[in-house]
Amino acid sequence: MPQWQGGDEPAYSFGSELLRWLAPPHDGPEETVAVPEPDGSSPPVSRGIKWCAALLSQARAAREAIERHAPDRIVTLGGDCLVDLAPMAYLSRRYGEKLGVLWLDAHPDVMSAAEFSHAHAHVLALLLGRGDEAFTAEVPRKLDARRVMIAGMQGWNADEDLILKELGIRHIPPAVLADSSRPILDWIETEGITHLAVHFDLDVLDPAHFSPLLFNRPGMPEGAFDGIEQGRMQLDQVVRLLKEIGAAVDMVGLAIAEHLPWDMLRLRNSLAELPIMKS
Repeated sequence: MPQWQGGDEPAYSFGSELLRWLAPPHDGPEETVAVPEPDGSSPPVSRGIKWCAALLSQARAAREAIERHAPDRIVTLGGDCLVDLAPMAYLSRRYGEKLGVLWLDAHPDVMSAAEFSHAHAHVLALLLGRGDEAFTAEVPRKLDARRVMIAGMQGWNADEDLILKELGIRHIPPAVLADSSRPILDWIETEGITHLAVHFDLDVLDPAHFSPLLFNRPGMPEGAFDGIEQGRMQLDQVVRLLKEIGAAVDMVGLAIAEHLPWDMLRLRNSLAELPIMKS
């Protein structure tokens, strides 16, 4: 799902396409949600949300694509974080109270239009029933906050702090998970979770050790990302965590989001300028 409007960042589209190429072969059905190519136009704003109409239309198209197959499990390749709205909503309906959601992210994604106009920062709150009514209507069975865990988040802003407390979402910092998956495994056991869906926002990773992230965008002035929390985890830590969890519970969903391969995008655009490549 090459959706880019949720973060108002056109490069998310290319990041999704490259993820699809990188993904290993599989034997299940595959769908691509149609997303308009960026054309440089300014984002329309409705109800305080940039690109609201397009995002809602794409969420509904994703739901319809999933329902055509009624799968037992879903892998979603994005795109911005809002790509996980339809998959998580479907899995919540299918597995009910036995479903747990692990949100691997440097940010909680619990804001609404009242706090931020980029809807990729709203998605977890929407799944819990907080936020724009048109989007929450796409989640017939809301998630249970007791069965949601944010992992890898080190810090958050004042608005997010109030919302996290309001929703009652637990979270585990990256240092606790650096060498052990036990806190997540204990949560799974305590809550009686038998099926797990994982949201893996790549920005949970340390940008000093993993390059295709927003924070490594070329040409940004010094201090451009001051005040925005950056990831602290290593890729091998996340892989270890997901493998150990996958051995303990049925992993029925995985979404990978916010892939921004800046160097590959620069190379693609540069090649397109060469006359010999067009002949």
